Amino acid sequence: MRLAANREKHMSETDRQEAQLSPVLVALFRGVFYEEAGARIWQDMLALQGRVRDYVGLLGLELILDEAEGYAYLRQAEPEENGLALPRLVPRRQLSYPVSLLLALLRKKLAEHDASGGDPRLILTREQIVDTVRLFLPESSDEARLLDRIDAHIGRVTDMGFLRPLNGQQGRYEVRRIIKAFIDAQWLGEFDQRLRDYREHLSTDS
Repeated sequence: MRLAANREKHMSETDRQEAQLSPVLVALFRGVFYEEAGARIWQDMLALQGRVRDYVGLLGLELILDEAEGYAYLRQAEPEENGLALPRLVPRRQLSYPVSLLLALLRKKLAEHDASGGDPRLILTREQIVDTVRLFLPESSDEARLLDRIDAHIGRVTDMGFLRPLNGQQGRYEVRRIIKAFIDAQWLGEFDQRLRDYREHLSTDS
């Protein structure tokens, strides 16, 4: 009787974990998941991250989870030496120079904001973003066209999940902290040289 009870208890625990695992995997396969998007799923993700890593590892993916910053996502794992390279499930994103420039500028602003202390969230207006980017873009006699292009770049970065429009606050954006995972400290250290490269490229491309 005790053996049967233990087996039933084990099976119920397994079933419970399976029920928790499915929403976690679905959330991750949809894209970046933020703690604020669902506290229950986030807690399950923390508790089951070992199983999540095992599961996605079979698909050639790895779980990137930053508990302090409150986000998680999947990325393509690098194949081991002489290992079998699986087809990519996470496509590489080809970014234009202006979009890459905007990402770099936002990352630099976040680093400066963190160094100053205070509110952990960096909130920028559309005008602040425009003023920051236009300094590094070729001069244009068509102001309206230039602003349309910058708005398109802002939209692209927003779609990628690095900017979040604030509800009920038109033209205000939160810089999502996940940008730190994509632009590391070493890359940021070479920022000035990269900006010179961007400006030279954009000047010759205009």
